[in-house]
Amino acid sequence: MKRINLLPLAIAWFILLTVLLTLPGSAFPKESWMDNITGLDKLIHISLFGGLTFLWSGVWAKIKKISIPVQQIFVWIALGSSVYGVIMEYVQKYFIPNRSFDIGDILADTIGSIAGLVIATKVYIKR
Repeated sequence: MKRINLLPLAIAWFILLTVLLTLPGSAFPKESWMDNITGLDKLIHISLFGGLTFLWSGVWAKIKKISIPVQQIFVWIALGSSVYGVIMEYVQKYFIPNRSFDIGDILADTIGSIAGLVIATKVYIKR
C-alpha cells in the first residue's frame, strides 16, 4: 500500500486554520443556523486543532533519522498546537476587527490537540 505524503496536507490545514482564525468578525453572518446548535463552535475548534496535531504528527512519524522518541515529538506537536491556539486568541483580540478573546476556544483548542495526540499515537506508533 502506497503511503500518502502528509506534508502538503498538513501545510494546507495550517494555512486554512490561520485564515479562518484571522477572518474579521464581519465576514461571519450576524445570525446563522449554526448559532442554534449548542457547542458547535467548540466542536469545530476541537476538530481543527485535533486535525492539526494529527497531521503534523503523521509528518514527523515518517522521519526515521531522529534520536528523539516519536511519542515525545507528538507531545511537543500537541503542545505547539495548543500554544498556537492561545496566540491566535490574542491575535483575534488585539488585531482582528470584530473578533474577541474566548477562553472557551482555548480550552477547545487544547482538547483538540490532546485528542489529535491520542489518535496519532494509536495510528502512527507501531507497538
